[in-house]
Amino acid sequence: MPVAIITGASKGLGFALAGALAERGWDLVLDARDPVPLAEAAGLVSAHGTRVTALPGDVTDAGHRSELVASAWRYGGVDLLVHNASALGAEPLVRLEKLEPAGLRRALEVNVVAALGLVQEALPLLRASGAGTVITVSSDAGAEAYETWGGYGASKAALDQLAAVLAVEEPGLRVWAVDPGDMATDLYAAAVPDDDDPRPEPATVVPAFLRLLDERPASGRYGAPALLEGRA
Repeated sequence: MPVAIITGASKGLGFALAGALAERGWDLVLDARDPVPLAEAAGLVSAHGTRVTALPGDVTDAGHRSELVASAWRYGGVDLLVHNASALGAEPLVRLEKLEPAGLRRALEVNVVAALGLVQEALPLLRASGAGTVITVSSDAGAEAYETWGGYGASKAALDQLAAVLAVEEPGLRVWAVDPGDMATDLYAAAVPDDDDPRPEPATVVPAFLRLLDERPASGRYGAPALLEGRA
C-alpha cells in the first residue's frame, strides 16, 4: 500500500484529502496540533480499512517531524508528503503596519521552515519510493497582492519558491505547489471573520489533488479550479 504523510489533517482540506486517499487504499500518517479533533478525524478515516496513525504535535518541532517520518517508515516508506499545515501570522489578518514580527515569524516557521524540515526528514524515503511526491498547499495570496494578506502571502510565496527549487534539485520526484482556491475553512474564518460569503467545502477541491496523483504531470504550481475545469 502507498503511504502518505499529511499535516494539518484534523479538519478542512487535510481531512478531506486523507479520507479520499484512504478510500483508495493509502496508509496514512496524520498530523495536527489538537489531539482531540485529530483522533476523531483518524477514527473516521480508518473506517475505510486502511492503517492510520494520528500524531498530534507542532510541525515546527523537529522531534515531531521525525516521529511523523518514522511512523511512515514503519508502514513501508513515504510515497506522498502533503504539507497542508498553515499559520496566518495574525487572527484576524491585519495590514502590514500592524503585523507583529512574532506573527510573521510564526507564519514563516509553520508554512515554510517546517515544510523544508519535513521534506529533509522524508527525502531518503521519498527518493526510494519510485513515485515520491511532495505537495505543498499554496494560496493565491502568495501570487497576488491582497490588503491584510501580506504576511501570510509572503510565507506562501516563499513556500512556492521552495517547492520550485526542490523540483529542480530532485528531478526524480514530483513536487507540486497547489493553490486550492477559496474554501470554507476555519483558517479563512479566522483570517476574515466578518466575511459571510459562502465558499466551497474543502472536499470539492480534493478531485483536483487526485487528478495530479493519477496523471502525474510535471512538477510545478497548479490551481485546483483549473484542474477541476480540465476534467469536465
